[in-house]
Amino acid sequence: MFDYDSELARYHERLRKALDIRPGDRVLDIGCGTGQTTRDAARVASPGTALGIDVSGPMLARAHQQAEAEGLRNVSFVQADAQAHAFPPEHFSLGVSRFGTMFFSDPIAAFANIGRALRPGARFVQLVWQAADRQEWHTAIRAALSRGYAPSTSTEAAVDPFTLADPDVVVGHLTAAGFTAVDVADVREPVYYGPDADRAHAAVLQLLMAKELVTGLDPASAKSALDRLRSTLETHDTGKGVWFDSRAWLVTARRR
Repeated sequence: MFDYDSELARYHERLRKALDIRPGDRVLDIGCGTGQTTRDAARVASPGTALGIDVSGPMLARAHQQAEAEGLRNVSFVQADAQAHAFPPEHFSLGVSRFGTMFFSDPIAAFANIGRALRPGARFVQLVWQAADRQEWHTAIRAALSRGYAPSTSTEAAVDPFTLADPDVVVGHLTAAGFTAVDVADVREPVYYGPDADRAHAAVLQLLMAKELVTGLDPASAKSALDRLRSTLETHDTGKGVWFDSRAWLVTARRR
C-alpha cells in the first residue's frame, strides 16, 4: 500500500495548523485514508471525538490498527461514500479533508451532505490539488513512463485528483452546497517518495498512474520506461529523500 502519510507530511503540518482544533470538538474527516488526520484530530479534540470516512476497506483496516495501537478511544471509522452517507445531522463542529474531496461524482451534492452533518457556523477545511501542470510529481513521473507528458486515460479520469483545481469552481460548489465565507489560499510544499531512489522507485510503482502507464507495454518498452523513471527519481534525490514540487489550495468555509 502506498504511503500517502509520508508523501504528504509537509502538507499535513500545514493542514494541522489551519484546523485549530479545540478540546471538545467533534471532527469529521472526509476521505480519511489510513486515518492519520483523524487520529491527530482525536488526540487534540479529547474529550471530543473524531470520525473518519473513506471508501477503501484496506486503508480503513490500517486506520483501525493504528488507532488501536495508539490507544485512542475517541476515534472511529466508517467505510462509506461521504456523498451519500447518512451522517447524524448538525453533529460535527469541524469538517476536514486532506486531499479527499476531489473524487465525488456530484461535488455539490457531496458538500451539501457534509454540510448537513456540520453544526451551523462550523468550519470545513480542505486541501485539494491545484492543476496537473503545477504538480512536478505528476508531470515528471508521467513524462518518464511515457516518453513525454501523456494525457490521462479514461480510467484515471474516473479518479481525477484535479477536479477542484479551479478556485472559482471550488467556491461555486461550496456556495451552492450551503457554505459561506469560502477562502482559497495558495499552498506550495514538496511531496516525498522515499529516502532514496530505489525505495522511491518501488513506491511510485504502487500508484495507479504508474501502473496504468506501464501495463500493456512489451518487455523492452517496460524496461526502458522503468529505467527512465529511475533516472528521474535519482535526479530528485536530495540526499535527504526523493522530493517533487507541488501546489495545493487550502480551502476554508463555514456552514451557514
